[in-house]
Amino acid sequence: MTNAMAHSRGRRNPADGRAPARRASASVGVLFLIIGVLGFLPGITSNFHDLYWAGHESGAKLFGTFQVSVLHNLLHLAFGVAGLAMSRTVPGARAFLVGGGAIYVVLWLYGLVINRGTAANFIPVNLADSWLHFGLGLGMIALGLLTVRDPLPR
Repeated sequence: MTNAMAHSRGRRNPADGRAPARRASASVGVLFLIIGVLGFLPGITSNFHDLYWAGHESGAKLFGTFQVSVLHNLLHLAFGVAGLAMSRTVPGARAFLVGGGAIYVVLWLYGLVINRGTAANFIPVNLADSWLHFGLGLGMIALGLLTVRDPLPR
């Protein structure tokens, strides 16, 4: 059955009426919320007893790879909330994806140029974090630019 009545009785398609940029922003926001919560879970975060508020001394590592602190996890949670809030409108979703992606590219550069063993590494980040930030930044910018609907039908 492909008529409107059959569709109305079926399960709603989550993509109905939602611009791709809005879906992408919400999805990225949810991903950041999940990562932020996982950073507070022992077992998923190794060396959990070394999870400090901030600074390079924090020895906790998400998935045993990515250096985290309470501040780092809270920033992920805040980014997730921002992604969900800004996904309400297409311009907001694009701003979150492109602007947030630009922030992550800057964080990548920051992680590459600082001395990770000093107070300058206050978030903290390690080399794995830096390269993840690079990938996230490029991915978010690409989503923000590629999920805009073409205004003219072809």
